[in-house]
Amino acid sequence: MALETPSWLDPFFTERILRLAEDDNTLKVIDIFVKPATAKGDNYTSDMMRVVVEFTRTVGDKKVNDKKPLIFKFEPIAEGRRRDLIEKTQIFDTEIAMMSDALKKMTNLIGTRLGAQVYHIRMERPLCLIMEDLAPLGFRMADRQIGLDLPHCRLVMQGLARFHAASVALCEKEPKHKAIYRRGIFNDDEPSDLIVFFKNGCITLANEVQSWSELGKKYADKIRGLADKLHPMCVKLLKRRDDEFNVINHGDCWVNNMMFRYDENSKPIEHVFVDFQLCVYNSPVLDLIYFITTSMFSIEDDIDMERLLLEYVELLTHHMAQLNCKTAPPTLDEIKQCKKNREFLGLIYAMTALPIMLVDKSEAKDIDEMIPKDGEAANHTYKNSLYKQVMIKRLPKYDEMGLLDI
Repeated sequence: MALETPSWLDPFFTERILRLAEDDNTLKVIDIFVKPATAKGDNYTSDMMRVVVEFTRTVGDKKVNDKKPLIFKFEPIAEGRRRDLIEKTQIFDTEIAMMSDALKKMTNLIGTRLGAQVYHIRMERPLCLIMEDLAPLGFRMADRQIGLDLPHCRLVMQGLARFHAASVALCEKEPKHKAIYRRGIFNDDEPSDLIVFFKNGCITLANEVQSWSELGKKYADKIRGLADKLHPMCVKLLKRRDDEFNVINHGDCWVNNMMFRYDENSKPIEHVFVDFQLCVYNSPVLDLIYFITTSMFSIEDDIDMERLLLEYVELLTHHMAQLNCKTAPPTLDEIKQCKKNREFLGLIYAMTALPIMLVDKSEAKDIDEMIPKDGEAANHTYKNSLYKQVMIKRLPKYDEMGLLDI
């Protein structure tokens, strides 16, 4: 179903928010042009529109024409299970808190762009974030089905080091943020639809693996045995430990939630995050495990992971020192141990999130379509040949680590 433009999204509304955002009462909107900002498979938890605003403004004694591209990011607009689920999880409220307060302060502290600038927040339902469009600045997404090469991965690690260091500095100044970002992706009061979705995804993967000649019944039985343990284990592993080093995690750190800017030789030179709906105050290995699991599949056999983690730790330590943080930064050994203690999360993300992330664009579906009313998981994402190729390599490694026998 095509996304309908809300009746209030008109030249009068955009003129009002631009005047406020730019502190310019001479600004007069001539027209607006609205089109969808994403396609199926790009974004599951919100509706996004790209709005180009044409306007005039007075500069000195002259009236000049100008235009500004904006992104309008809504809670799901259409009624249904998708909207009910997003409202129950409160993830849009998390993003509003992050982008309107914490992210602005973190950006000021670190002195580098961490995300898009917010122009306005509409607090009536459906909630709407209105922010700058990063595309005209040269930023674009990488291809989620190709995965990231080493130059992209190094930029992401650098971005995480900046983001995490700035969050430590912010939480030292304003400890309230530790409580604001407490939920994350799994928690005790998860909506039942989401719990069923992950459980059934596990069972669906087991059924697929049983038909793979490379793995077969042994692996299928082990995966099937994890179905009822999946959610309680994740809640346990994601429970924050205050005796560990903690940061505000991005929480959903994968290819589609970041953008890159490139030089004239198509080399990535700048990285920013988008989509802050799952930010959570916890160990930084949450972001590291999620990113490694979901976005590095194309180079995971060739990468020196310890070297990449060391680069993250060194940059994190550098930025924390620049920000005069009182908290001691973690050592590489501490990060590796924390990662090892939570490695089961990587298996869960690989079993439940990765198939959705790698699905062909022609096969992409909305959340409503992926959580049928009969409770059975849609298995089209698990039949993807790329996903099968990744999991045939990974499942034996997970088994060697003992993760399939928990």
